[in-house]
Amino acid sequence: MTSPDQFAGVRYIVDDVQAAIDFYTGHLGFTLHMSAAPAFADVIRGPLRLLLSGPASSGARATPDDAGAAGRNRIHLIVDDLDAEIGRLRTAGLAFRGDVVAGPGGRQVLLSDPAGNLIELFQPAHRPAEAGA
Repeated sequence: MTSPDQFAGVRYIVDDVQAAIDFYTGHLGFTLHMSAAPAFADVIRGPLRLLLSGPASSGARATPDDAGAAGRNRIHLIVDDLDAEIGRLRTAGLAFRGDVVAGPGGRQVLLSDPAGNLIELFQPAHRPAEAGA
């Protein structure tokens, strides 16, 4: 078992590793950690290590054939100003999957990467400071 202070990793199966690198580093603030494109790359944002596995990677080859479509799972990125992020990403030509949804915890919208994997941009609701804090 690894130590708890290491990166948390999520693997996304992608059609085009370079397109995924460009998307995550160019639009969502990730930095490239390692690339073995066209098979594999990993990008990092904060404590999240996102593994981008292309069709030739062992990670993609190990995926069962009946799990070929992107799922409803998604990475969750917290933003300070959801409206500003939506405007910035729309200006860059990106499309969203649905409208902004608001709930007691905050507001969110879904974005797709070039392979159809979902990214949730989330702005937490303002919480008033507790008395005595």
